[in-house]
Amino acid sequence: MLHPLHSAGSPDWRSQGRTSHTTTPNRPVLLCLLCVLSSLVDLTTACPPTCLCNATDVDCSGRGLLSMPALTHLPVTVRTLLLPNNHLSSLGPGSFANLTSLERLDLSNNYLDDLPPALFKDLGNLSDLTLHNNSLRALDKDLFQGLVGLRKLDVSLNGLSDVPLGLLDELQGLMWLSVAGNRLHALDRAAFEPLANLQYLQLGANPWECDCNLRDFKHWMEWLLYRGGKVDGVECTLPKDLRGRDIRGVPVEMFNYCLQLDDENRGGGGTRSGGKEGSSPPCGRTTGPGGTGGAPTSEVPAAGDLVPVPDCVRRRYQPVSVRRAIGTVVIAGVVCGIVCIMMVGAAAYGCIYASLMAKYQRELKKRQPLMGDGEGDADPEDKQISSVA
Repeated sequence: MLHPLHSAGSPDWRSQGRTSHTTTPNRPVLLCLLCVLSSLVDLTTACPPTCLCNATDVDCSGRGLLSMPALTHLPVTVRTLLLPNNHLSSLGPGSFANLTSLERLDLSNNYLDDLPPALFKDLGNLSDLTLHNNSLRALDKDLFQGLVGLRKLDVSLNGLSDVPLGLLDELQGLMWLSVAGNRLHALDRAAFEPLANLQYLQLGANPWECDCNLRDFKHWMEWLLYRGGKVDGVECTLPKDLRGRDIRGVPVEMFNYCLQLDDENRGGGGTRSGGKEGSSPPCGRTTGPGGTGGAPTSEVPAAGDLVPVPDCVRRRYQPVSVRRAIGTVVIAGVVCGIVCIMMVGAAAYGCIYASLMAKYQRELKKRQPLMGDGEGDADPEDKQISSVA
């Protein structure tokens, strides 16, 4: 018999309690699933249509892009952005402004020929930047501003002819650098001195001119090698007598004539014949019109005029590297040791000679009485012969 409050068509109160008890714990799980689905929907809508995206990586490589895709809606969690093997020729300022968590950026194998200053200023977490195989002819000295966390930089296979002063000043944590395959003839030592943590440097496949302009950088390379760094081959193309040789194997003595040139530059010496055409005039000399090293002019600047300082002032002789200083100390020590050995040998020879002479004198003294007796014996005979005569 059924209870009056419990009919056959009404659900059991105990089953209702069990149903409510089993569905309540699933609500947080459903909320988490909804959050994940909403984030995936947001990422799908923010991802450029030609790229592949996930929560941390955006891959736009080999898509034939002519311009930068829209990256403004990407989440801040993106850590890798790949844009190689496209047809990008320029990048606008602020192209990566919202990607503050980016750690790797690959722009290799494009047609980039000009990059605006401070392009990467918002990428403080960037550790790997690749600009390999583009059409870069020059780099603005403020290009890498803000990249305090950069560890690897690749600007190889471009058309760079110079590394400007100040370009690498903020990259003190850089450990790997490649400028191989460019048009570099010489490098300024001061441009690389901020790289206190550099471990590997690629310089190959450049038309290096192993003259006085590369002397100070050679000293810096020796310092880098001395503290455990690695440098690939720096093969000379000029002058002819050094063509094909690695500058690391060229003796420092071959650059001694540079010291004389520096002295002449500081003292305003006479004209040096045989100078390279098209090079900057030596410091302290007045050149003719056009600044091509022509005949000296007779114009004297007024008292209040400012005379511009030529670029050659930066190429003055700087203190030698640590390795050369230690080598000088070692050589001086070896020379002093040889002199000391020679002095000891001379002293030993003198002592031996003195002892031999003393022994010889003693033997002579022992023989003198015998010789005296012989002379005494001979005297009577001589006397008899003289008396007979």
